[in-house]
Amino acid sequence: MSVLDLVLVNETDNCIIYSIQFLSEDESEFERFYNKFKDDAVYNPDLVKIVAFINKIAEKGALERFFRPEGKISDRVVALPVTSSKLRLYCLRLSDKILILGNGGIKSTRTYNEDDSLSGYVMTLQKFDKLLKEGESEGSVKITETIIETDKSFDV
Repeated sequence: MSVLDLVLVNETDNCIIYSIQFLSEDESEFERFYNKFKDDAVYNPDLVKIVAFINKIAEKGALERFFRPEGKISDRVVALPVTSSKLRLYCLRLSDKILILGNGGIKSTRTYNEDDSLSGYVMTLQKFDKLLKEGESEGSVKITETIIETDKSFDV
């Protein structure tokens, strides 16, 4: 079992963007994703597209049209970008004003389920989404339209 925290990535009037960070890691999952591809000549153009989407989301909000639905109907897992790209970044879209960035990688299979590492990133977000919902039910997590309030770490 791993323990993770929510870390703030960016806060604007239209959107608060978080990432998750395992306490055993020095970087958030989004930072790990970014650092994997920032110096890669083949995948850097796709990374630039994803970062541009994140900047647009910070400016306009986490509007549904910016994302590709992933995961199951019962969770809030989505992916960036919606345009064609070799990379996928998996996220949790909680509302138009709250986005949680996860990790991702090279999409070389038809679905994320066919790739162990992509499937692992999605499963982590699915587990975290479930923990957020449970935390809301028990009162240890408060999610409003614009912010997540909690002082707890999560065991995934």
